[in-house]
Amino acid sequence: MKEIIETLEKQKQEFKQRKLLASPLAGLFAWLAVGISGLFFSDTISVWVLFIATGSIVYLAMAISKLTGEDFLDKSRPKNTFDKLFFLTVAQSILVYAIAIPFFLQDYTSLPLTVGILTGLMWLPVTWIIDHWVGLFHTLTRTFSVLTLWYVFPEDRFIYIPFAIVILYIVTIFILKNRKTNK
Repeated sequence: MKEIIETLEKQKQEFKQRKLLASPLAGLFAWLAVGISGLFFSDTISVWVLFIATGSIVYLAMAISKLTGEDFLDKSRPKNTFDKLFFLTVAQSILVYAIAIPFFLQDYTSLPLTVGILTGLMWLPVTWIIDHWVGLFHTLTRTFSVLTLWYVFPEDRFIYIPFAIVILYIVTIFILKNRKTNK
């Protein structure tokens, strides 16, 4: 049992050394597309952009990971249990559309609220995985901001909420780039 715990600790240390920039960059680009759509197009088009852009984050992150040196699809890298845990959090974010879609069908303007908050929940376990507060910060700030903006700007939910998420991603990326890891 001690060997398993040591192996898990070693894998966690290895995971913590990663940049972890590909996914937040992908999220930033996706939500930026939603915000720009909200500025220039009808809500109907913005709904489609939101579904397509946020549903594509994982694929965009896979492509970006090659540029950031993280290469999610690198088969030569040793298996890491925390990679699996991270990808399960991504799957969780995709499954939350089962909550977002029924509310969307009742009120299409609920989409930035539900997708904005529910997909952001994946950041919570990241705090534990990397032993850093950035995931907790991202999740709590995102939830509070999205909920507040949803009430304050009912006519512009497809503009304010996406841009708030973009700003939060910029801050999160800055924190990730500057975080200290135990090497």
